[in-house]
Amino acid sequence: MFHDFTYERTLASSLKAAWAIDDVLREDQELDFSRPMLPDSLARTAGLAMLDPAGRRLLNQIAAHEYLCMFGLVEEFILPFLFDHARPVLSGDDWRVRAIINFASEEAKHIQLFKRFHAAFVRGFPVRPQMIGPADAIGAEVLRHDPLAVALVILMIEWMTQGHYLGAIRDDGGIDPLFKSLLRHHWMEEAQHAKIDTLIVEALAEGRSEAQLDAALDEFFAIGGFLDAGLATQAGFNLDALEAVTGRPVADRDALLQQQHQAARWTYLGSGMVHPRFVETIESLSPALARRVADAAPMFV
Repeated sequence: MFHDFTYERTLASSLKAAWAIDDVLREDQELDFSRPMLPDSLARTAGLAMLDPAGRRLLNQIAAHEYLCMFGLVEEFILPFLFDHARPVLSGDDWRVRAIINFASEEAKHIQLFKRFHAAFVRGFPVRPQMIGPADAIGAEVLRHDPLAVALVILMIEWMTQGHYLGAIRDDGGIDPLFKSLLRHHWMEEAQHAKIDTLIVEALAEGRSEAQLDAALDEFFAIGGFLDAGLATQAGFNLDALEAVTGRPVADRDALLQQQHQAARWTYLGSGMVHPRFVETIESLSPALARRVADAAPMFV
């Protein structure tokens, strides 16, 4: 075993780390738009020669808005997935049931927090950036796939969240402290969710043949391709918002669109695919699957 996760211990850790939305972001709280919000390793805006410093800061803030809204969108399909997984085991292990239901409750809280952030953002930002959606249509497309493929996507996103916070956000003194606090509190609970989802993946993979695991990974990549297409659309929406704020077209828009799409691909897909804990789970299922993921990851860097 490459881990010692249990539902009982993970639930205890989750309850200890629990927080209330008002302690993180009050409903009437305003954001500080004088500073970048997202680390440049994720936003990739600091070195853009076609933008002046104000434009780079604005695009960083638009990317930060996308970042939390995208997590809110993802968590809207995680919720029904968790309930669908919990329903067949309601008469089984009490710790398992309680841990999964608590997981779902915390994801619902995150959705509410991110909606509150969105409201604060549009109050203080000159325009309302458009987001891909609607969320229920995106969720329906993801959830029509093999549950194991969906669980792998969710696990990848959860480990990715931790990688972002610990590797880029926690020690970045240049970004807005309030935005950093939002991400810290999100990470505190996602750290436990990744453990539970590891157990869910193992349960869904149990008894599958190599061919069946390979087919599930095909569907994992299909979900990734669907999300990647959405990221390309979102990159265009972000540049539309930047042009609306500045009142002028972006120079070299096509090049900037490609660059921002690639930044998003790394942020939401590549950084999760190469996270060591995600790789460990894939390797535990099948070394051949792990090789497929490793071969695919470089296109998302």
